[in-house]
Amino acid sequence: MDMAKLASRRSSCLRRAVGAVLVKERRLLATGYNGVPTGVTHCEVSGCLREKLNVPSGERHELCRGLHAEQNAILQAALHGVSIKESSLYCTNLPCIICAKMLINAGVRRIVYLDGYADVLAGEMLEEVGMELVRMVEPNS
Repeated sequence: MDMAKLASRRSSCLRRAVGAVLVKERRLLATGYNGVPTGVTHCEVSGCLREKLNVPSGERHELCRGLHAEQNAILQAALHGVSIKESSLYCTNLPCIICAKMLINAGVRRIVYLDGYADVLAGEMLEEVGMELVRMVEPNS
């Protein structure tokens, strides 16, 4: 989880810094953090549309210029031809419904996370497919 927290420090999101790491057999496969696609102006410069429109967390993901940490980890693996089938995701937050669907279809079997996320449907869908969910409690929290 320390690697996911470290990845989150690279986030360019103004609302929430999230980091994700895909691991299989104790080997790091890919990392990701939330932020805009390569070559796109960072929200620090352009501003956050979701913030301007007062969009609550967990809603209207299409209004965000950025990708989620989980999406970027999946894309990094794909870009480099790394299979993430049967892997575990370590993430600072429980995935949203969009990321949950991607992780399910990518063959990820376990999600270890620190904090919840305001997306009930994601939790229901992950439970339905039998995804192993492990909420990590940090010491002194």
